[in-house]
Amino acid sequence: MTKTTERFLRYAKIDTMSEEGHPSTPSTEKQYDLARVLIEELKELGASDVYLDEELCYVYAAVPSNTDKKVAKLALVAHMDTSPAVSDTDVKPVITENYKGQDIEMGTDGRVLSPKDYPSLLNYIGQTIICSDGSTLLGSDDKSGIAIIMSLVEHLISHPEIRHGDIKVAFTPDEEVGMGVSGLDYGRLDADFGYTLDGGQLGDLNFECFNAASGAVKVNGLSIHPGSAKGKMKNAVRIAMEFDSLLPKAESPEYTEGYEGFYHLDHFAGDCDGAEMAYILRDHDGNILEQRKKVFRAAADYINAKYGDNTVEVEIRDSYRNMREIIEKNYHLIENACKAFETYGITPRISPIRGGTDGATMSFNGVPCPNLSAGGHNCHGRYEYVCAESMDKMVDVLLEIVKLYETM
Repeated sequence: MTKTTERFLRYAKIDTMSEEGHPSTPSTEKQYDLARVLIEELKELGASDVYLDEELCYVYAAVPSNTDKKVAKLALVAHMDTSPAVSDTDVKPVITENYKGQDIEMGTDGRVLSPKDYPSLLNYIGQTIICSDGSTLLGSDDKSGIAIIMSLVEHLISHPEIRHGDIKVAFTPDEEVGMGVSGLDYGRLDADFGYTLDGGQLGDLNFECFNAASGAVKVNGLSIHPGSAKGKMKNAVRIAMEFDSLLPKAESPEYTEGYEGFYHLDHFAGDCDGAEMAYILRDHDGNILEQRKKVFRAAADYINAKYGDNTVEVEIRDSYRNMREIIEKNYHLIENACKAFETYGITPRISPIRGGTDGATMSFNGVPCPNLSAGGHNCHGRYEYVCAESMDKMVDVLLEIVKLYETM
């Protein structure tokens, strides 16, 4: 078992789930548990400028330049939190070495990780598969990325003969709830460019993401005894269902892929007297996202015209933008990543992210930052898994990127 795998297994067992809708960063105090582990490990490795933001839970470190050349300062970024979609409390990793294509028994409740359901498993014949026991997610998103970066830091420090520029490290909280770099100190990070390690299978390379907005819907009903409700009751739950029916059904996540955007009802709660719904609106094209906002507001206008003013209240907030326009002006980031993948016989797969990334916000704050694979599959669910060898190969890929920038 390599050090990268050992690190990942250690980090995966630390509960770091973030919490949607929390008013402050970090959204959960338990994210400090991993942050403090990383701080101590970075110090033990001999990293420089090791710092924990005690207020906001950001981890910073650096490996200083050891070359006389003027080299771009590269940031490597991964997030510490896991998705609130499925619990990460008491993760029990299941390790299958020399995988032969069989169903993997995850735990004692009958769950199996099967290539019949997840054919990508067959790409890893002869390698090591890590999943959870099925009672939790695994946390490869994004503790794989953290383990990869930490192994690179160790390698660079222990091999001073490898020439490189300044390497900056940042581990962030709350990426899964859209606040990953909301409190990032760009002055402390002090990087020219960067890469997030928050992608899927080996070879993934992303420099496009969604333009994103959130939509909050509040339905104000009127509860009256059902025996005398005729002409008086306004059932908020039914009205909420009617609002949702006005949005294009074929433009939901379960029916879309690639560059297709969507409306996603993420949360619903209510009763006859009142209801609330939380949506996310996504599209790679910013103009189309604006059209989605208009459709969303038009649905509210229709309901209010039918049931009375303020029956439905809608609030739309922008979350992040597609980073493509920034990365295209700094395309060396993509070219060097492709060269690094190809050096190790890995075919780079450039594709849009059907989601967001810390790198999108960083790109619009002066640190162009595409996203690289970290080896995980089936993120945010109980059937999440990672190939150990993919993590090891990504350490090599990062090392090659570092070398390429030193020779530019």
